Amino acid sequence: MYVRGAGSFYPIAAVYCATKFAVWAISEGLRQESTDIRVTVISPGVTATELASTITDAEAAEWVEGFREAVIPADAIARAIAFAIAQPDDVDVNEIIVRPIGQSG
Repeated sequence: MYVRGAGSFYPIAAVYCATKFAVWAISEGLRQESTDIRVTVISPGVTATELASTITDAEAAEWVEGFREAVIPADAIARAIAFAIAQPDDVDVNEIIVRPIGQSG
C-alpha cells in the first residue's frame, strides 16, 4: 500500500501521512475561512531528526533508512518559517515545501 506524504506516496506510513494531510486540510480551511490571520503550511522533506531511531517495525525501519539517504538539517525548516513570518502584513505565504536536493518523490 502506498499513501500520500509531503508530495509523494510512501509505503508503510499510512497513519503518519494521514496526520500530515489532516494538518494541511485544517490549515487550508482556516486560511480560507479567516481574513484576520495568515496561515502557512510548512511541508518538510526528509529532515535530520530522531524520528527514524524510534521505529520499532523492522520492515519500516529498513525502508526509512534507505529513504533517509538525503536529509536536510532542521535549521532549513526554521529558515522557511522565518521567511514566512517576515513577510509584510498584506502577504500570505500559503504553503512552503522544503526538500533536500536528491529526495525522490
